[in-house]
Amino acid sequence: MKPLYRNIFLLIGVAAVVIMLLNFDMSWDEVWQRVQSAGLWFPAVVGLWLPIYVMNVWAWYVIIHDGESQGRIGFFRLLKYTISGYALNYVTPVGVLGGEPYRIMELTPYVGTAKATSSVILYAMMHIFSHFCFWAASVVLFLILYFDHMNVALWLLIGFVTVFCAFGIFFFAKGYRDGLALKALRWAGKLPWVGKSIRAFTAENEASICRVDDQIAALHAQRKSTFYLSLSLEFLARVVSCLELMFCMLIITDHISFWDCILMQAFTSLFANLIFIIPMQMGVREGGMALFTDGLKMSGGYGVLTSLLVRLREIIWIIIGMSLLKVGNKKFKNTQE
Repeated sequence: MKPLYRNIFLLIGVAAVVIMLLNFDMSWDEVWQRVQSAGLWFPAVVGLWLPIYVMNVWAWYVIIHDGESQGRIGFFRLLKYTISGYALNYVTPVGVLGGEPYRIMELTPYVGTAKATSSVILYAMMHIFSHFCFWAASVVLFLILYFDHMNVALWLLIGFVTVFCAFGIFFFAKGYRDGLALKALRWAGKLPWVGKSIRAFTAENEASICRVDDQIAALHAQRKSTFYLSLSLEFLARVVSCLELMFCMLIITDHISFWDCILMQAFTSLFANLIFIIPMQMGVREGGMALFTDGLKMSGGYGVLTSLLVRLREIIWIIIGMSLLKVGNKKFKNTQE
């Protein structure tokens, strides 16, 4: 990737971090007091995300290298791109406007444009698909744990989430079977203002886009072991991330189980993703956690405190990801096509 592009991504990240730091709802003295009260649990929350990112990288790594004897890229370099890519996703609206283009540009010199594009799209699809699987599994878990407490409002909520997850799983299953890139670009070509440019790009690069779709379809149809290994790693990463909430909640109460933390994570992540246009879902996660803890008959303040610690963890990893943009970059004379 050209240094200019990295500097643009870095500038976006720095600006976002500054805005986030200036928009805390409490004074920095109070924030520091909360962090001190967390003790060793806060470093545990921050450190937990390294193994989570390792699982994310492993899921992407097997997609890139499955059946490939050339164009290999090291695991730790992918870890750098993954952490930086997620940092950019955190700070840009709609998420994928930052991290995915960055990953494609960084990966292209190693494996070529078509392979880089298809592997990034495949991994992004896998990441989102694992969310739908996680939400669907959480519906089953909720019914097992709280069936006796169900009322009309909860049945309606569970019904909505079930339909939403079923639609998402169907959409991605169809995308894996038939490819998704060309259809998505044709749909985007109907949008106002940008549609004309997207249609021109699609027409000019249709052959390359079709190759990307062929590679997407081939993963599910011909290399099922790779597909399910990648999906399992992403699903496991969702489950392990629930330990973050448990670490935060153990600071203030011992009356919560890991299963409740799974449900809280599922509820708040679903709530945040339904309002995905807000960078870092500022204010959305806080509201979701407060609502869920209230539903568990706990003080909504527990959810707000947990969200504060999670927000600080995100800022730390965003800073790490932005720093990695400028570290260990190779120079390439030519880019593979």
